[in-house]
Amino acid sequence: MTDQRFIIEMGMGNDLHGMDYQKAARRAIEDAIRHSTLPIFGTTGIEPTQMRVDVTVGVQAPEKLDTDALAQKLPRGRATVRAVMGGQNVTNPETGETLVIATAAVEAFLPYQGDLWQRKRT
Repeated sequence: MTDQRFIIEMGMGNDLHGMDYQKAARRAIEDAIRHSTLPIFGTTGIEPTQMRVDVTVGVQAPEKLDTDALAQKLPRGRATVRAVMGGQNVTNPETGETLVIATAAVEAFLPYQGDLWQRKRT
C-alpha cells in the first residue's frame, strides 16, 4: 500500500519591506509547522526518515523561490517543496511599497501502518 497522509497544516508568512519572496515563503512554512507536534515518532519507534513531507508554497512570483533551500530547512522527513502561483502582493498606495504574502500547505505522509496496530477491545 502507498503512503498515507497523516497531517496537513497551513501557514502564512510575509515580507513587509523587502519584496523578498523567499523570506515570505520560509515564514509561511515555519508558521505551518509551528501548529503541529509529532509525538508519533517518540511513542511508536517509527523513524522520522520514513516520513515524506510535501510542501506547496504560493507566491505571486513562484520562479523567485529556491525550493531546494526551503526544503533543507524542514526539521524532519524527506522533504520536497513546490512553488505555485498564489499568495498576494499588496501595494501601499501612500508609499508604493509592496508587501509580499505567501501561503504554505505542509503535508506529512508515512507508509501504511494499519497492519501494525490493533484496536484494544474493552
